[in-house]
Amino acid sequence: MRTATPNTSDSDFEEVRAADIRFAQGRISSVISPTPLQYCPRLSEQYGVDVYLKREDLQDVRSYKIRGAYYGISRLSEDARAAGVVAASAGNHAQGVAYACRAMGIQGRIFVPKPTPKQKRDRIRVHGGDAIELVVTGNTFDEAAQAARADAAARGATVIEPFDSRDTVVGQGTVAAEIVAQLASLGKELDTVLVPVGGGGLISGVLSYLADMSPATKVVGVEPKGAASLGAAHDAGGPVTLEAIDPFVDGAAVKRIGDIPWQVFNAHRDATELYAADEGAVCTEMLGLYQNEGIIAEPAGALSVAGLGLAELSPGSTVVCIISGGNNDVLRYAEVMERSLVHRGLRHYFLVNFPQEAGQLRHFLNDILGEEDDIVLFEYLKKNNRETGAALVGIELARAEDLAPLLGRMDESAIDCRRLEPGTPEYDYIVAG
Repeated sequence: MRTATPNTSDSDFEEVRAADIRFAQGRISSVISPTPLQYCPRLSEQYGVDVYLKREDLQDVRSYKIRGAYYGISRLSEDARAAGVVAASAGNHAQGVAYACRAMGIQGRIFVPKPTPKQKRDRIRVHGGDAIELVVTGNTFDEAAQAARADAAARGATVIEPFDSRDTVVGQGTVAAEIVAQLASLGKELDTVLVPVGGGGLISGVLSYLADMSPATKVVGVEPKGAASLGAAHDAGGPVTLEAIDPFVDGAAVKRIGDIPWQVFNAHRDATELYAADEGAVCTEMLGLYQNEGIIAEPAGALSVAGLGLAELSPGSTVVCIISGGNNDVLRYAEVMERSLVHRGLRHYFLVNFPQEAGQLRHFLNDILGEEDDIVLFEYLKKNNRETGAALVGIELARAEDLAPLLGRMDESAIDCRRLEPGTPEYDYIVAG
């Protein structure tokens, strides 16, 4: 269910122009160096286009978020700096704010939701040091943001918004300015740029710059399927609040697109395509980037690459994917691998009810499983009767097309085998839970 919320009047927003973004670029250049634009032979061959990766994961805080955070804080008055700043973030914006607070000697209080990976929390403390206080509260970014705004109002501090602020949009737009300049140095023009979308700060900054400097460029926004707040706004004609989201792509899991990013997107929607990538596909691209290019991308950082398989790309064109962040906790890779295998149709789960007679497990192993099928999980569900009755069985296939023969052998057997489908309450409770 979605709850509609009023849209900010267009008259309240001052349009962002390329000149604003170039000014911001000059202001932050002493602290933030341009990130590499890396040609990717593997993806180029796979999709028949020239794919370049904009490596924002190589920022000091491993994310583009430092751009908007630093620019916004740098514009505060002396009185505002003395009163301190407050921010809410899923982790990356928080690191940018922490970095800026320490660099400028400003006190900050940062609110992050409980699912924020420990790796991101630790990095926030490293970048902020004694200049920041970290507060963990709420189950989603939106809940943490509500707490942050209440705290700022009570103390007279300034909220540094992660996406719904003109200064933030301007700062994030410097990513596009670098891309255009870097391609120009190679004698190339930007045909398509794929941009991860959470709250909308990055895509609105990119759209604003390209509208002035490269109007023929197509901008492709890629959201996580489980938190497609911009897609919801697109369908409803304005920002709406999603009732529930999947927090896995934590850097882009936002219930409501920002009002300012929505206005920018809406003004440039003719130059934009929007897609929602399955979280499993995102995991597959995370693993691909790591295993082939040695890039440690967080889930949101791989969103743009997941969009390559969804977007309409002209053969031979120049395409840039923004790798937005690399703050990924190594402890999450087991879940990343699991989601990828399920998405690719290689891992499946079954409730297997063995008849209470001898030899049934041997029959299952010898006659139902294929030669290359592996059991990755086997657990009797009745703890007090472990050798008979129903069992949860996880099977990994060598090829996705091996599923149909497996299901056929199950149907022919006297053993009752029931497949658990991803996304169903049974699957979520028995497997994911």
